Amino acid sequence: MIDIEKKNENPKKRILLVDDEIAILKLLEFILKKDYELITKNNGFDALTWLDSGNIPDLIISDMEMPYFDGAAFVKSLKVSGYFRDIPVIMLSGSETLENIKNRIPYPISGLMSKPFNPSILKDKIKIILN
Repeated sequence: MIDIEKKNENPKKRILLVDDEIAILKLLEFILKKDYELITKNNGFDALTWLDSGNIPDLIISDMEMPYFDGAAFVKSLKVSGYFRDIPVIMLSGSETLENIKNRIPYPISGLMSKPFNPSILKDKIKIILN
């Protein structure tokens, strides 16, 4: 008898969530866990360490204001890298204006959203980016 493995023809896309606020990570997990594989990190340094270990997500959603390594420094590290520069990034901010974020991040990113964000709009933005 031949054992035939059933292949998952539509594996879930992987999203890296980076935020120092546990409540935001939990909210993002609640909103997205049904449709995506989620990896959570509490700051840009931990996220970069995870990426440097050979992990490549399909999308990164990151906060701007984090300890150790803020969102602007994190995005700069991604975009100047040969390995990570093409990973789409959505930035979230609870205190900075979207215009200020654009000025702090002189690299192309896939989206900017203010906190609190509308879950439906975030999900729509993710679908557009990943399809």
